[in-house]
Amino acid sequence: MTETRKEYLDLEDGRLYYEIAGEGFPLILSHAAFLDSRMFDALWEPLAQHFRVIRYDMRGYGRSSPASGPLCRRAELAQLLTHLGITQAHLVGCSNGGEISLDLALEQPGLVASLTLVDATPSGFELQGAPPRYIFEMLNAMQNGDVDLANELQIRVRLDGEQREPEQVDPEIRKKALEMNRIPLMQNTFSLEDAQTVNPLDPPAVARLEQVSCPTLIVAGSLDHPELLRAADEMVTRIPGARKVILEGSGHVPSYEQPDKFIQRLLEFLHEV
Repeated sequence: MTETRKEYLDLEDGRLYYEIAGEGFPLILSHAAFLDSRMFDALWEPLAQHFRVIRYDMRGYGRSSPASGPLCRRAELAQLLTHLGITQAHLVGCSNGGEISLDLALEQPGLVASLTLVDATPSGFELQGAPPRYIFEMLNAMQNGDVDLANELQIRVRLDGEQREPEQVDPEIRKKALEMNRIPLMQNTFSLEDAQTVNPLDPPAVARLEQVSCPTLIVAGSLDHPELLRAADEMVTRIPGARKVILEGSGHVPSYEQPDKFIQRLLEFLHEV
């Protein structure tokens, strides 16, 4: 078992929890905005055999401090890299973690050796068509302070997705997701911080995908919302040299649902670059 360092980075308005394992070139894992760094548990040991792997909890998630107001998430990630003395790294981001990683790659291209974007949308991407089912019921439960109902409905929206019922998702994966998602719900992270952003990338990533200068892998679950799959298609079309992998039978977080398949495709990509 690879030794894992568990530490905190002190910031002006809180602390950022992070872990480090392995040796070699740095690889940073950024979690989805309804889970936390534990979504990478199954990836941790295999990746630490090849890289110096770092994962962290964004403020308002996991073991980091609650968010006190709107934040700039890419600046949060950049601060962590500076603290660790990392001048270049592979970035792997899931969902909102992917959006943050892409924004940072456009803002500081020399910092990013490669991008792996997992069911992410570029900042500024506008979703079209009907909203996901349960979304209004979820928002209503959040406004009413019904944490249990909001938690269940958010997992239906973000993990189960449009094409599956709760019983069609691995119960252990679902149970752990409910545990992770409960923390930002209890801390009001979604409405306090993630509904708005400090210093958004301007222009947003969707307006300048052609400027991405590092090797890029786009990963998507075949059962994710059609608009997320459209975003994956747009990124692979417009980002120079980008390649795409679809993981069949997975929803919005394939790296969490199908870690073995994800690791295989990720390592193939990283060994090439």
